[in-house]
Amino acid sequence: MKRLLRLTHPIHLVSGVTLWGIWFVAIYAGLSVACSVAPPDPERDMLTGINIGVGLATLFTVLLLLWLAWASVVAGRRAEPRRERFFAYVSAGIFLFSAGGTLFVGYPIVFLPPCL
Repeated sequence: MKRLLRLTHPIHLVSGVTLWGIWFVAIYAGLSVACSVAPPDPERDMLTGINIGVGLATLFTVLLLLWLAWASVVAGRRAEPRRERFFAYVSAGIFLFSAGGTLFVGYPIVFLPPCL
C-alpha cells in the first residue's frame, strides 16, 4: 500500500521553505489589503480582527510545519536506503527552520498594532 505523503522524497527539501513563502506572501498581502479596505482605529491596541486573523494563520502554519518535521523524523527512522533517510532528516530540519522563521516573522505582526 502506497502512502499519500511520502516524506522521504527529495521534493520535501524545498517544501518547508515553500510553505513559509506562501504564508509570508499571504500574510503581507492580506495585511496590506485589510489595512487599505478597513483599517482599525489607530487608538486600538493589538486586539483587532486583523491581528487575530494573522495570529490564527501563523499558528496554523507553525503547527503544520512542526507536524511535518515530526512526521519526517518518523519516516526517516523507518526508511531503508540511506538516501531516503538523508532526505527525511534534512527535510525535518528544514521544516523546523521554516517553523522558526514563521514565528520570528509572525510574532511582531501579531503583537503590534496593524496599519501604522
